[in-house]
Amino acid sequence: MIPRRPLLLAGVLLLLAACSGRPGVDEPLASAAEATPPPTRAIPSDPPSLPAAPETDTPTATEEPAMTQTDTEWGRIWDALPASFPVYPGAVETEEAGGGEPVSATFSAAAAPDELATWMQSRLELATYSTEALSGPLEDGSFVLDSVGDANCKIETTVAPAGDLTIITVRYGADCPFE
Repeated sequence: MIPRRPLLLAGVLLLLAACSGRPGVDEPLASAAEATPPPTRAIPSDPPSLPAAPETDTPTATEEPAMTQTDTEWGRIWDALPASFPVYPGAVETEEAGGGEPVSATFSAAAAPDELATWMQSRLELATYSTEALSGPLEDGSFVLDSVGDANCKIETTVAPAGDLTIITVRYGADCPFE
């Protein structure tokens, strides 16, 4: 006598195989041309964004570094200018510091020294600094603008010709606000 359970189990498996839609033993496989490719998953065109970098103590481009001051023969100065300080349109910050004396900033511009000195004087006065003196043109063609503000704030701006460019050197006094 043949046990019924294995036969019953074999029959159920054959029935499931026939109903599953997969090719059976007697059924020929579809040719490559008739075969339909499996569905594909859409891949985003933009790569996934990386997680944010951990916070560090180093300054970023949007952070201002701690401002320092330096003692000079002229007096104590800031080692930089505040963002609100007027800069002649088209002037470019440069390392060309006249005489090697520490300065707050140095710019070069393609304009005449007298034009630049007058422009700086008017812009500093608009920024509430009074003109103490405008000297020049000196023997070398330069101008020196001495400006004062509240609470002993002093600014010295030197405008000197240098070939086709004019060099603007600023000493921004340590008593001046840095905003």
